[in-house]
Amino acid sequence: MPKRVDHAERRTEIAEALLRVAGRRGLHAVGMRDVAAEAGVSLRLVQYYFQTKEKLLFYGLEYLVARFQERVAARVRAAGDGPGPRAMAEALLMASLPTDEESRVFHLVYTSYTVLAVTDQALAAQPFMSNPDAAEDSLTGLLRQAQEAGLTRPGVDARLEAVSLLAMSAGLGTSVLAGQRSARSAAAVLEAHLDRIFQSGGAGSPARSARE
Repeated sequence: MPKRVDHAERRTEIAEALLRVAGRRGLHAVGMRDVAAEAGVSLRLVQYYFQTKEKLLFYGLEYLVARFQERVAARVRAAGDGPGPRAMAEALLMASLPTDEESRVFHLVYTSYTVLAVTDQALAAQPFMSNPDAAEDSLTGLLRQAQEAGLTRPGVDARLEAVSLLAMSAGLGTSVLAGQRSARSAAAVLEAHLDRIFQSGGAGSPARSARE
C-alpha cells in the first residue's frame, strides 16, 4: 500500500526551508532550487506544490506571519492568567525583537518582504502586507483599554503611542541585527517607553543599558 503523503506537512517543510535560506542569504537571493536543496527534496516537488517562485514567496509570507502570531500568543500565555494590557502590549512588541534565531529570521525576512513589496505590486497586494496596520490597531486597542482602566498616565494618545512603539520596535530590531546594540538593551528601551505610558510601569531600566 503506497505511503500517504501529508501535503500540509510537506508545504510547511518547504516553507521552513525557504525561511532558513532567506535567513542566511537574504530573500532576494532565494531561488526554488535553493529551497529544494535545503528541504532535501527535488525541484520538481517544490514546483508541484507552488508552481512559481512568486507563489512560494506568497506562502512563505503567510507562514512567517503565522509563526509570529504563535510567538506572540506564547508570550501572552507565559504572562499568566488574565494578563493585563501592558503584558499583552509587551508580548506583541518584544516578540519581534531578534532575541534568538527564530526571531532574528523573522525580523530579517519580514523586512525583506516589505522592501520587495515596494517594487513588486503582486506582493504588495497580499493581505499579509497589511499586518502592520492590524498590529497598530491591536496595540491602539490595548492602550485604550488601559486608559479606560486608569492604567495610563494622563493625556496619552493611544494611536500616536501605538505608532511610536511599533516604529521603535522595528528600528530597534534592525539595530540588533546590525550589531549596534544587544537584544537586552533594545528590550530595555521599549520597557522604558512603556514605563512612561503606564501608571504602574515602574522606574524602568537605566539609560546606560540602551548602549550595551
